[in-house]
Amino acid sequence: MIVVTTPTGQIGREVVARLLDDPAAAAPVRVIVRDPARLDPQVRDRVEVVRGSHADPAVLKEACEGADRVFWLVPPDPAADSVEGQYRAFNESLCEVIGAQGVTRVVAVSTLGRGVARNAGLISVGLAMDEAIAATGVHYRALCPPALMENTLRQAAAIRDTGVLVTPHLPGRVLRLCATRDIGAAAARLLLDDSWTGRADVPLVSPDDLTPEGMAAVLAEVLDRPVRAEFVTVAAQQAAILRSGATEAWAQGYADMIDAQNDQGFYGAVQPPTPDLAPTAFRQWCEEVLRPAVPA
Repeated sequence: MIVVTTPTGQIGREVVARLLDDPAAAAPVRVIVRDPARLDPQVRDRVEVVRGSHADPAVLKEACEGADRVFWLVPPDPAADSVEGQYRAFNESLCEVIGAQGVTRVVAVSTLGRGVARNAGLISVGLAMDEAIAATGVHYRALCPPALMENTLRQAAAIRDTGVLVTPHLPGRVLRLCATRDIGAAAARLLLDDSWTGRADVPLVSPDDLTPEGMAAVLAEVLDRPVRAEFVTVAAQQAAILRSGATEAWAQGYADMIDAQNDQGFYGAVQPPTPDLAPTAFRQWCEEVLRPAVPA
């Protein structure tokens, strides 16, 4: 039995789709979801559904009954009063279940930055998650993507209207990327493979070698309109996040993350691409995902 968390999210839905589409997959799939109505009907008919949050120990215990593999993702929560507290609530539940219910393998979404990131806000709590899960002794794979290409979708309308890609990442510096579909594919492969043991990180880095300016140039070519990158300070971005309704704790966690990326460079050129594991290039993603999403 394979348990999948966040099955309606950007990454979780990719994991479920690939598990169900694999003709050789024999293990049944069980999902944890707050609102089963958000599942695609074709998915809902082919999986077992446990309703609730995977932060709830009782829900997680029910979902993991008889399961040996778990796909784990702590969802972002801009309403969290404490970033550390939010991650701890989720991860403590998982660690208890691992110890009590026979889960043998966990595949989780983490981040690049191990051994480099310091005081990195949202990234630091993700890396602490890895340590907590691995400490249980479960066989563990931490998927480690850098910046998600899907983050650009948030600016689709603004790119159309203003021709500006706004970024708090330093201009002129390579920003490594990854598409969520490649994360989902990597997770599904690991969940279907019962040969791996121990603990390892799995970097997922697209073949690109782009700065924010380079990303804007690709956007301009794909969308056939002028697009330029505009740097905004981390403080300005933090203020915008607060205006959107996020808590002080979440906005500070985001600001600390971007400051660490800019100062320590762990999403940059020193990290080599892993095209075998993350083959989707930014141009391909823009053509297949962003362009159809940009309003006419």
